[in-house]
Amino acid sequence: MTGKEGQCMVKDIIEAVKKQGDEALRFYTEKFDGVRIDSFKVTESEIQEAYRNIDDSLLAVIREAIENIRLFHSKQKRDSWFMTNPDGTVLGQKVTPLDSAGVYVPGGTAAYPSSVLMNVIPAQVAGVERIAMVSPPSKEGVIPAGVLVAANELGVTEIYKAGGAQAIAALAYGTETIKPVDKIVGPGNIYVATAKREVFGDVDIDMIAGPSEIAVVADETARANEAAADLLSQAEHDPLSKCILITTSQAFAVEVKQEVERQLEDLPRKDIAKASIDQNGEFLVAQTKEEAIRLVNELAPEHLELLVKDPFEWLGSIRHAGAIFMGRYSSEPVGDYFAGPNHVLPTSGTARFSSPLNVDDFTKKSSVIYYSKEAFEKNAEKIAEFARYEGLEAHARAIEERLKQGE
Repeated sequence: MTGKEGQCMVKDIIEAVKKQGDEALRFYTEKFDGVRIDSFKVTESEIQEAYRNIDDSLLAVIREAIENIRLFHSKQKRDSWFMTNPDGTVLGQKVTPLDSAGVYVPGGTAAYPSSVLMNVIPAQVAGVERIAMVSPPSKEGVIPAGVLVAANELGVTEIYKAGGAQAIAALAYGTETIKPVDKIVGPGNIYVATAKREVFGDVDIDMIAGPSEIAVVADETARANEAAADLLSQAEHDPLSKCILITTSQAFAVEVKQEVERQLEDLPRKDIAKASIDQNGEFLVAQTKEEAIRLVNELAPEHLELLVKDPFEWLGSIRHAGAIFMGRYSSEPVGDYFAGPNHVLPTSGTARFSSPLNVDDFTKKSSVIYYSKEAFEKNAEKIAEFARYEGLEAHARAIEERLKQGE
């Protein structure tokens, strides 16, 4: 299927859900996920069953990760602010959380509780009152236990068994079961990404995520086996994942490539990781530290690892990267699951102008303007002149009417 055909299909799905609601959602869930869903909303009994199906040790890890992620994001929260000028003018910015957000969590044959944590927690810290989560069901009609447990630990009460473009349409426009939201976040396949692009403007979205990327910068202090393992940590995501080593040593580049081949042998997702390395892997040798930094800033990678002697010496020169992992013990999965910063990151070079998912993404800012009589009379003629220059006479008169009344 071509990209154009896929886009047309997604548009058809969105229109069907807009017109037919739950009926269309049910039809496409059966068509694409292979299961008939009578009731989309996850029940309390399903959540309790999920707790019985995960290990206590995993539950403890999820709870600790929640604490770390919530603490980090709490530092991002902004307050409204106001300033008063001597003439009595009050100017400011009012920060207001969104009323609602929808979180898409990939599912089906895979389970991503980390995606639940990274998308829900910043919305909660921002103060979003209503969070609705959707995730595609398995052929048995259930959502993976880890996903349900993670959502329940966060207090998410709206969890729906729906995925694909049809779930994005339901979040954007609503059905009999799912109320529409103001913003949709979360990763998904090409159909989910296309649907998010189509509904943008009617609702907000986080980003259109491309394949995962990692750039590993290594000097003579790095260990080849660790650099290789970190490259493969992204390669196993998708054959389209981009994995790049940048080093100042030709011999080290060769050693890492050999390590990658060795470690691939017993990797459970070997075929995916090998396709990624073969098609999109690069082993680059820079002549100097400055050239290595230039390459990084040109790539603007989603994930950047600095496996160098003193990563803080490099940090100030790094301008474009989604997340920067500093030193040997800051392997990329540390950030994916546990440290606290968000793992929803800009891809495809968009780190040049965008940021990781954060609390600001779930707020909006309103400007506040209170002009005193003194300030108005001092500046009215200037404002009217500016308006007339732009050919907007009614703007100018709106100012001058007040001058007349002040006479």
